[in-house]
Amino acid sequence: MRSESEPNGVLVIGAGIVGICTALALRQRNLAVTLIDRDDPAAATSFGNAGVISPWACVPQSMPGMMRNVPRWLLDPSGPLHIRARYLPRLAPWLIDFLRAGRPARLPAIADAMLTVNRPALDMYRQLLAGTGEEGLVRDSVYLHVSRKAASGGPLPLAWRMREERGVPVRRLSGDEAREIEPELSPAIRAAVLISDQGRTVNPGRLGQVLARKSVEAGVRIERVPVTAITPKPGGGYLVRTGDGTREAPIVVLTAGVWSARLLAPLGVRVRLEAERGYHLIFSDPGITLNTSVMDSDNVFVASSMEMGLRAAGTAEFAGIDAPPDYRRAHIFARHARSLFPNLQTAETIPWMGRRPSTPDSVPCIGEVPGYPGLFCGFGHGHLGLTGAPMTGRMIAALAVGERLNVDMRPYGLDRFA
Repeated sequence: MRSESEPNGVLVIGAGIVGICTALALRQRNLAVTLIDRDDPAAATSFGNAGVISPWACVPQSMPGMMRNVPRWLLDPSGPLHIRARYLPRLAPWLIDFLRAGRPARLPAIADAMLTVNRPALDMYRQLLAGTGEEGLVRDSVYLHVSRKAASGGPLPLAWRMREERGVPVRRLSGDEAREIEPELSPAIRAAVLISDQGRTVNPGRLGQVLARKSVEAGVRIERVPVTAITPKPGGGYLVRTGDGTREAPIVVLTAGVWSARLLAPLGVRVRLEAERGYHLIFSDPGITLNTSVMDSDNVFVASSMEMGLRAAGTAEFAGIDAPPDYRRAHIFARHARSLFPNLQTAETIPWMGRRPSTPDSVPCIGEVPGYPGLFCGFGHGHLGLTGAPMTGRMIAALAVGERLNVDMRPYGLDRFA
């Protein structure tokens, strides 16, 4: 066992993509930074997302009228939502706040807060990857939302109107126009909506690894060790207990995703944070290549070509952090993806499960923990951790050194659900 002190340093707990970007931003301000995680960098939730970098993301998961779909989703074994019955009582407080977040009066502020974090993503990733030799990991793209239902001539639904009001470059397409962009799409696709000026990564896990390596080259120390507790010191600063001793630092940043709530609970800090478990299925020899990221709006999953094959990702399962994976949820994608891409080869597949750290209002928790000076948080990005990571890191680094931010931080406060 050992004890180490960083009198002028920062301990960042959690080496997912948010923690990695935060460590880089802190190091750019000449702070001594140690990044701690029980796993290798970007090996957990950050490994398995759909690869979409969505600067225009501004629509929360909770929307008016969504509850009309929930019974149908829950009754459908291949549907996009599953709640394990035993977990429902524990999930109830989060669900109540989730429904409240979807009230029309709350949506504009939520959308603006999301856009503030997500809008700079693509430019910031280009800056972060510059000089690494891996600039091709992030590519310009579009995001194609497709449907088997015919488009109506009326106004777009609320979610799309919210985007248009915020300047999102949106264009309606016919099924044939969608197939001009993505020729592998099924003839059953009758309509689509295109979002321009997007990005995607061809390997989310390797993107995190490349940026972690860049952080080490810049002077960040990375330690693979579990963190068990954060304890305030009487004179200021914090003791961080780990699996092989205690670390000490005046500033601690918690970017441990869904596990962040467990570390905050002993401090009396309660967080509305749920493990929204998502699955993906890799088609290792797909026989097709997609040009874009494609959202199947009917079956609610995203497909994208990556270095390891074609990845289909999505679903939301609520069962807690520790429940074992149910890989039947991943294999659902084989049928859905084949219906979307008739030429897809589905013989060779690899399933995966990860835990999205989701808040009820889809807005991440960013900033100083109330009552604990020098303890900062950056978690709760839900489906948008990859997109929101660079700006989150910049915001935390600025707050940590006392820089003024031209951002209203109240929407990101930990105490907003109290």
